[in-house]
Amino acid sequence: MGTSTRRARRHRFVIAFMAATLAVVGGVVAAEELRIVGDALERPGIDEFYVQPDDAAGGEPGALVKADALLGAPLASRAWRIMYRTTDVHGEPAVATGVLVVPLVPAPPGGRTVVSWGHPTTGAARDCAPSYGFDPFVGIEGLRFLLNRGYAVVATDYVGMGTSGTDSYLVGVTGGNAVLDAVRAARAIVETRASERVVLWGHSQGGQAVLFAAQQAADYAPELNVVAVAAAAPAADLPGLMSAHLDDISGVTIGSYAFTAYADVYPQAPVDGILTPAAREIVPRMNELCLLSNISTLHEIGQPLVGDFTMSDPTTTEPWASLLEQNSAGAEAFDAPLFLAQGLSDELVVPSDTTAFAQHEAELGMDVTYHEIPFADHGTVAYLALPAMLRWLAEVSAR
Repeated sequence: MGTSTRRARRHRFVIAFMAATLAVVGGVVAAEELRIVGDALERPGIDEFYVQPDDAAGGEPGALVKADALLGAPLASRAWRIMYRTTDVHGEPAVATGVLVVPLVPAPPGGRTVVSWGHPTTGAARDCAPSYGFDPFVGIEGLRFLLNRGYAVVATDYVGMGTSGTDSYLVGVTGGNAVLDAVRAARAIVETRASERVVLWGHSQGGQAVLFAAQQAADYAPELNVVAVAAAAPAADLPGLMSAHLDDISGVTIGSYAFTAYADVYPQAPVDGILTPAAREIVPRMNELCLLSNISTLHEIGQPLVGDFTMSDPTTTEPWASLLEQNSAGAEAFDAPLFLAQGLSDELVVPSDTTAFAQHEAELGMDVTYHEIPFADHGTVAYLALPAMLRWLAEVSAR
């Protein structure tokens, strides 16, 4: 065969390969464009979905209040915006919203395993609820990989976001209940073909929520089989988290959400018992702003409060000290294997706190896998942990 012939064949192969690649890329781009168009078409009238019916709090925990099929579903999937019943830390009925995504591939004979996702801090206002966003799926870390593996994925907004209700920011029991009841609501949608098998996966605030969900599942939702729990840089140790940021802008920003939420949830903990007069004046403005889209503004508003935010150390002042301990994870062991990821460049959740938490869980007799990522910070740790987390999940699922 002559050189020119071989070269011509290589060129034809390269051209064919590039054409096929462009076709695939073009198809993905087209699908994404259709999804964005779908998102846009859903915006008019979206507020109506978040209005609770008069009987919204009635029924059993996990009961589905309403569900709307979404036009802008991710590639090769179906999706719904959901509203469902749950229970707060006081045992009172509450309502939460979220999104549910299911791949189009056929479910296995026993039904799909459901991944219940706990999102990181987004804010406290209604508009900060992930399901309310223009793209309600963008913040579900690992969504594409999970759908490709056949999982159904449900993502709660927690109580007090999306729809009316008392804010539950960093209230562990309420957050954990919302994570579990989201699975129950997902199973109520027949098309989901959801089994009782559950994987809990969360980041930061969501890490705290899924850890509480794991602790509570046997008593609160005994029909569910929690097979694995994964958390990236979880807000597991609240006294440690608060101590690390008492005198910086992160402490002011987190505290603006946390102290007001705790004051609403716990009558014994009014904000005037912990926040300075200057903080009480400014915090309402901060609570109107969503974190990711307004981080610069939040820091600008909150910067004057650094060093003048709390009247005393909340980790040593009652009732705040006890409340922070009560809302820290790790009080009880659970049977499911646990994966913890921590970025060593994380300046929010201190790496040594997560290391200590992992050791604590192991000392309780739990099956703990601890994965450190040297260059990951708080914002990137969940994404960068995905390869290791997915390998671990495959191993756990094969047992």
